[in-house]
Amino acid sequence: MPEARNLKLAATSPSGDDQLDAGGMSIPVDTRPGPGRPQAQIHLRKIPLLAELSEEEMALVKQEVRIRQYAKREIVLQKGGHGDGLLFLLSGQLQVIDVTEDGRAIGLRMLAPGDFFGEIALINNSTRSASVVALSSVVVAFLPANTALHLFSHSPSVAKQMLRHLAQKIQRDSEFRALLSINNTAKRIYTYLALMQKKGQTQPGEPAVVEDLPTHQDIANMINTSRETVTRALAALAQQGIVQKDAHRLIIVKPDALQKLVQG
Repeated sequence: MPEARNLKLAATSPSGDDQLDAGGMSIPVDTRPGPGRPQAQIHLRKIPLLAELSEEEMALVKQEVRIRQYAKREIVLQKGGHGDGLLFLLSGQLQVIDVTEDGRAIGLRMLAPGDFFGEIALINNSTRSASVVALSSVVVAFLPANTALHLFSHSPSVAKQMLRHLAQKIQRDSEFRALLSINNTAKRIYTYLALMQKKGQTQPGEPAVVEDLPTHQDIANMINTSRETVTRALAALAQQGIVQKDAHRLIIVKPDALQKLVQG
């Protein structure tokens, strides 16, 4: 497994001051190492779980956090590894996967910027129950176990969001189990798209935009089918005017028509 690259945290703020702001609002990091390369700003308060931390708590996070960069298809977390910290996806896209006894990769869920992961093994003091793979080049923040557990027990805002996250995780896993129980492959694809539609829709009945659309192979892994089957299903939906597909996103033009296919 390729080794993660720890990115050095800069000691100055974007304005050139000698110190970063006391609350640790942003950390300049060089995401493309090399002389003269531009720096990217990591805004810690844009991470939902950390958004409401006190200045003292944020200073602790800034002191302990480590920024890591992974290339496409690198393994970010390995199943069976120790739960040594909490991780946040800052940029790019990740997929949580499990591997069956016969070697097939089964996609469990997708992760988008702002999402955190690795919390179950951390809370249970157990090993990782699944692997996490980069679907693109990604930047990840790693918070050591002691610091993360301190926030869980001492920060009301973090504890509240963690409870909400775990409740949503249970609901999402329940929906996904129901999806996998559908025998009809086409209907399984339509149901998967309908679940993605919920995330990209602002108002019921309006078009939904699914950004950073997974590849057809990644979708196939998620719902236990073949890449060719996913390609045919999406092509059929496009011909019916239900969806429009760009290079990296899917526009669900007729959400109600997609729902009829799911129900039918």
